[in-house]
Amino acid sequence: MNTTADRENVWNKTVTEYNYTVIFERAPEGDYNVVVPAIPEICTFGETLDEAREMARDAIRCVLESARETGEAIPRAIVAN
Repeated sequence: MNTTADRENVWNKTVTEYNYTVIFERAPEGDYNVVVPAIPEICTFGETLDEAREMARDAIRCVLESARETGEAIPRAIVAN
């Protein structure tokens, strides 16, 4: 059962924005592999650059949601030179 207090808690949550360097490598087949140096466990790709960008966003979001739910540390951004 949702109470007014429960609904108000949803609106009182803090929103944090994270920025990560994402590297798109063109594969010989024409696809784009995605590398996120700060989150090496991410392994994704896209058939187009736009699809690869969306896959990268989704993969990063999944890692961050999982870290938050399990109490793990949020990966720190690594800035590429």
